[in-house]
Amino acid sequence: MALRTPEQKADEVAATPTGTGRRSFLGYLIAAPTLVVAAQVGAGALAPQAAQAAIPSLPQPEELFDLGDLQDLAALSTSTMIAIQLNTDGTASFALPRAEVGQGITTLVAQLIAEELDLPIDKVHITLADARPELLFNQLTGGSNSTRSMYTPVRTAAAIAREQLMIAAAAKWGVPVSTVSTNSGVVKSQSGKTATYGSLAVAAAATQRTSIQVQLKPAAQFTVIGKAQNRIDALDAVTGRKTFAMDLKIPNALPTMVRRAPTVNGTVKSVANIAAVKAMGGITDVGIISTGVAVRGATFGQCIAAVNALNVTWNPGPVDAESDATIAKKLKAAELPLVVPPLPLLTQAVDDTFTFAFASNSPLEPNCAVADVRPDRAEIWSSLKVPIAAVQQIAQNLGLPQTAVSAHVVQGGGSFGRHLFSDAAIEAAEISRKFGKPVKLMWHRTDDFRHGRTHPMSTSRVRVTYGLGNVISYEQRHTSVQTDFTHGLGEMITAMAAKLPAGNFVGFSESIFELTQSVPYNFGVVTQLLNETFAYDAFHTGSMRNIYSPNVCVATELIVDRVAAKMGKDPLAFRREYLKDARTLAVLNKVAQVGNWGRAMPAGMAQGIAVHNEYKGAIATLVEIDCRPATVNRQVKDAVTGPRVTKAVVAVDVGLPVNPRGLEAQMLGGISDGIALILTSSVHMKDGLPLEGSWDNYFYTRQWNTPLDIQVIVMPPTTGQPGGAGELGVAPVAAAVACAYARATNTAPTSFPINHGTLSFTPLPRSVIPPEPTDGLSHAF
Repeated sequence: MALRTPEQKADEVAATPTGTGRRSFLGYLIAAPTLVVAAQVGAGALAPQAAQAAIPSLPQPEELFDLGDLQDLAALSTSTMIAIQLNTDGTASFALPRAEVGQGITTLVAQLIAEELDLPIDKVHITLADARPELLFNQLTGGSNSTRSMYTPVRTAAAIAREQLMIAAAAKWGVPVSTVSTNSGVVKSQSGKTATYGSLAVAAAATQRTSIQVQLKPAAQFTVIGKAQNRIDALDAVTGRKTFAMDLKIPNALPTMVRRAPTVNGTVKSVANIAAVKAMGGITDVGIISTGVAVRGATFGQCIAAVNALNVTWNPGPVDAESDATIAKKLKAAELPLVVPPLPLLTQAVDDTFTFAFASNSPLEPNCAVADVRPDRAEIWSSLKVPIAAVQQIAQNLGLPQTAVSAHVVQGGGSFGRHLFSDAAIEAAEISRKFGKPVKLMWHRTDDFRHGRTHPMSTSRVRVTYGLGNVISYEQRHTSVQTDFTHGLGEMITAMAAKLPAGNFVGFSESIFELTQSVPYNFGVVTQLLNETFAYDAFHTGSMRNIYSPNVCVATELIVDRVAAKMGKDPLAFRREYLKDARTLAVLNKVAQVGNWGRAMPAGMAQGIAVHNEYKGAIATLVEIDCRPATVNRQVKDAVTGPRVTKAVVAVDVGLPVNPRGLEAQMLGGISDGIALILTSSVHMKDGLPLEGSWDNYFYTRQWNTPLDIQVIVMPPTTGQPGGAGELGVAPVAAAVACAYARATNTAPTSFPINHGTLSFTPLPRSVIPPEPTDGLSHAF
């Protein structure tokens, strides 16, 4: 079968706009005073994907059933428990069972509702749902799955609501439903009668739960889906009116901070001066907790002074003897063997191992939570991406029934995987119980870097065997400090499963790896295997915007460039020849065209190109990098400079871009992340503690290292169903930058980021909170 081009597929999608034809979708009317509609979560998301072509390499698990499919399947059991409500003022309300952490999911869901309900988007009100344990697996924000999992059910619920409003209006006017229509929140009859949605909300309401089927809008009629939309919270964001956890005014919840150990997971042995510290100005409470010594006071400034005044003796943590070098040795020892040797005279092999340092996923907002724990109940406020698991864990820790714990999901100032863990909420609940008072807990930035979550250190060995003008095999053995997946799929059952050792069965981490990783090339016999070392709780690890993909993809694409060179082929031409998928080929061709691949460049500058498939999406990146001495050695005050990416072109195909503007923003963030991971950003582990203690130490992509020329091309719809986007951009950008650096320097880099071997800062003291800078203006210009 010949590969279909994206243009051909787009024509087919236009003919069958939902990607599944004009089939009906199931939903429910829920008994309520005004119209409330629910729909089946995951409906349509698990449709089998048509084969695009016979391929030499067998399909990998990720290509048949990926992590998003698993999440959709897990959510089916509670598929009818989310609902859209029509209000008497003509607005629609939806409590979204996902977290908003800056990725724009509230705007996208508002678009879905506005489209199918035929309502102006400013009349769609999206809030974040409190923890709802009855949803089981259906309140997890992660795996770039929110759009995929919400797309069909939210549209279905909105379409049913619109139909019920039309039925109510038709009954009121005594006319057939086929003679009424809707426009911008108003139902109209052919005779000119009108009724607002608000005036019909009560009449359209159901008195009992009723099953109903509805057809969704064809793509040809879309006026909101697929159109660029500014964020619905943009004005609040730029005027400072967005509310985060630390903005909440919970009665008597006073500032609270924690003195933490000088090593990861160290514990308190004794405190010599609790009474003296409690007597300090403004301090109300001091007490030992499982993670350190907590201090509650009138202001955060007073808490910091009290934290630093504590005289604590510490027990060691489990990794006090571990540093980068010792961890690297244990990763090497844990590496799984390769099995395909080169055959003398007939084949050759390219074989190398790549090392990736720990990386921080601290967002701009430090870890924080508010907790009010009473003897018979607990109430929590925090940015929670797995609020059900948080409630279950807090209830278990406090000895309360799950029904006695409520958790309010607050908008977060970034996440990057950080809020998959409810560390601050769990800790705040422990402190509030100990003190018997509400607390407003904030981690200091240094706490966040040193005791927050990190993306684990890993190695990736790749061997490609080729001969007789073809690639015969591809083997990849990825070895990592264990990634903590004890958030599970959002509830305690899979959270407990993630704590079990792999033993003689495929463990949780290995399952996630198999469901997210695949090689986009026809490379004959392909195997990708994961092995992990250290216990899940030895270090504080977690997913960081793509879990394994950035490191796996960088290793893959660097080896692809080397194999192309060995076989005497241009990197672009080689990829074109071996790519499996027409969508991936299309994005590759697009960046090559827009980025002018192969143009002449000065010595010390080069282009790099890379592709990646994940989350039902395809993406390609072309970058240009300047490694000339004048650039590498340029001086910027208090900065790490080095090579600079001067140009980045990204072409992305997510199947159906619901909000192209939001998708573009996701790619822009991915560009900065990818550049940082290869050139400048890492965590140095030394004697059981990260040395980085602030953003000043962690050299994320800054203005002086940001490309001046950035282009993001959002490809037209190709599948009729949206894929994941939040994490998609990081891996191919990182890979393209690595490939460009190798070509510009004529080297074979194997350790990333490239500057990790140089410590470019003086580490802050361990355990204590460092003093706040008072000379900010001297660093501003």
